[in-house]
Amino acid sequence: MDSYSRLVAWLKVLLPLMALGLLSTLFLLSRNVDSTAAIPFAEKEIQDRMRDQQVTGPFFSGATGNGDLISFSANKVGKFALGTTHAEGVTAQIDLPSGSRISFSADFGDVNMTEQTSKLTGNVQITTSAGYVVMTELLTSSLKQLDVKSPDMVEGSGPIGQITAGSLHISSLHNNGPAQLIFTNRVKLIYDPQRQRD
Repeated sequence: MDSYSRLVAWLKVLLPLMALGLLSTLFLLSRNVDSTAAIPFAEKEIQDRMRDQQVTGPFFSGATGNGDLISFSANKVGKFALGTTHAEGVTAQIDLPSGSRISFSADFGDVNMTEQTSKLTGNVQITTSAGYVVMTELLTSSLKQLDVKSPDMVEGSGPIGQITAGSLHISSLHNNGPAQLIFTNRVKLIYDPQRQRD
C-alpha cells in the first residue's frame, strides 16, 4: 500500500472522530437555557398595559336600521368607563345601500355603545366616494343611522373646488338614498371648473 492510500485510510477514520469531538464540545460548552423563564418585556410596558387595560388592533362591524354597513378599527383601545370606549388611531367606514362609501380617520375616538354614538377628535379626515375630502377637529356620529355632524370649522376639497364652512352635516334625506354633505355657517366655496373637467 503506497503512502497516498495509507493517508486516505487514516483520514477516513480521523475526520469522523474530529467531527464527533467538535459536536461534543458544542454541547459541553453551551449555556444552560431556562425554559421556564418569562418572555422579556420592558417593565414600563407591562405596567402601562396593566394600568390602562389596553386592547391592540380591535375591529368592529355592524349595520344600521337602514342597511348602512359600518366598520371600525383602531390601533389601540383602552380606558373603558361609563359605557364609553376610548380608542387611538381610529379608522371607520360606512357603506350605503346606494353604493356610496364614506371613510373616516382620526387621532382619537370615543364610542358609547349604550347611547349608540361615537365622537372622533384630532385631525379628523372624511373621504367620500364622490371625491370629497374634508378635514376637521371634531365629528360626532350616530351608530343607528347615517347622522354625522361636525360643529367645528371644516376645510375640504371636492369635484367643484375648495370649501370651508363653520359646520358640516352628513345624512341621507331618504331611506337608502345617497349621502348628502350639507355645509352650513359661513360657507366659502372657491369654484374650480377645471376639477369638473378632470
